[in-house]
Amino acid sequence: MTYESVDHLQKVLAEKVFHYTKDAKKAAGRALGTLVEIITFYVLKSWGFEHSVAIETALPEYGNPEITHNVEYSLHAKLRKQRIKLVGASPISSKRILDEVDERGISVAGFDRSGNVLLTSNAVLRNSCVVASGPRSNLVATLDSLVRAKRYAIFECKRVGVEEGMKKGPQTIEKAKQGAYVAKSVSSLQKVRTPSGELHGLIYKSTGLMYSKAYLELLTEVIASDDRELLRDFILTVGVVSNHGNWFTSDDHNKELKVLAQSYDWLIFLTDQGLAQFITQLLLRPEPMLIPAREAFLASYSADKKKNKFTKVQMGYEADQVLQTYFRKNRTVIEGWFNVIAPDRGTMPELRSQLSRLRGKGWRAVHEL
Repeated sequence: MTYESVDHLQKVLAEKVFHYTKDAKKAAGRALGTLVEIITFYVLKSWGFEHSVAIETALPEYGNPEITHNVEYSLHAKLRKQRIKLVGASPISSKRILDEVDERGISVAGFDRSGNVLLTSNAVLRNSCVVASGPRSNLVATLDSLVRAKRYAIFECKRVGVEEGMKKGPQTIEKAKQGAYVAKSVSSLQKVRTPSGELHGLIYKSTGLMYSKAYLELLTEVIASDDRELLRDFILTVGVVSNHGNWFTSDDHNKELKVLAQSYDWLIFLTDQGLAQFITQLLLRPEPMLIPAREAFLASYSADKKKNKFTKVQMGYEADQVLQTYFRKNRTVIEGWFNVIAPDRGTMPELRSQLSRLRGKGWRAVHEL
C-alpha cells in the first residue's frame, strides 16, 4: 500500500492509531512531528555522533548572549571519554554514575549534579542524559562522554500540518521565520547580501578585523581550517523540514522554503516518500526487527498510556537498540529520504563529512584562545 502524501498518511494514522482521541488528526500530526525529530536523531546516531549530541539546550546568540534559543539537537566537542561498568539492575541514575566516577578518582568538583536517570527501572532510556553540568562543560550519558559547552553544529526540525479545507498550514511562515532567525543569529559566520544579490560571509577576528569573502567559499574554508580565529564561535546550522503540502519540494521553492534556504548553512528536506516508508515499516506493515519500537510507540500513544517512551529525549531501551540497528543497516537508503535544498548541489554524504571534520578539530585549543 502506498500513500499519495503525508497528509493522506496522517489521516490513516488518525483512523488506525489515534481514533480514541478528541482530535485524531491533530494527535496524528503531533506524532508525525515527533517522528521527524526521531528520524533526524537516529540519522545522527548512524553517522557516529551519538556521543556529541545534546538535546533541547539553550543556545546563545553570537555577540548577544542574553538571548538564547532552544534547538532540537546540537553537536558538541568532546573533551574526555571515560568508560565505566555498572554492575546490577536498573535504574541507572546520575548519582549512581557519578559515585562510580568518584570511586575511580576522577574529580567532578565544580559540577552541579543532576537528578536525571539514564535508564529507568521500566527500561526507558534518556538520550543525551546530562548527569552533571559545569560552567563550561557537561558530563553526559551514554556514560562515557564529557562534552564542551560550545557547539560546532545545530539541527532544527520544522514541520507544519495542514488543517481541513486549507491549502497550507497557517503557521508555516511564522515557523520559517523563527528557524531563519535562529540560524542567522547563533554563529560567528555572518551573512551579508550585496545589492546585486550575492551572498558574502563575514567573520570578526579578535583583533577587531573583519574577514570576508563569498559565503560558500568562506564556509568551506572555515570547515577545512584549523585557524582558531575562524573556528572559535563558528556553528554549522542545519535545518530539517518536511511535508510537501506546506514546503513544496527541492525543485519548487515557496516563500517559506526560500527564507530557510538562505538562512541555514544546510537545509535538508525529509520527503513524503521517506517519511511514509518509515511509518509503514514502523507501524502499518512493521518490519520484524522494528516490533519493539512499534510497541514503544503504541504504548506511548494509547488511551491508557502511563509514560511516553517514544520521544527524542525518552526512548524505550529495546526500541532504541532496534532503531539504531535499523538506521545503521539502512544508512544509504535513509540518506536518500532527504533532498538537499541548500547548498546547491550539496549531498548528505558531504554534510556527514563536514560534521566529521568539525568533530575532529582541536576544540580545547580553539576555546583557550
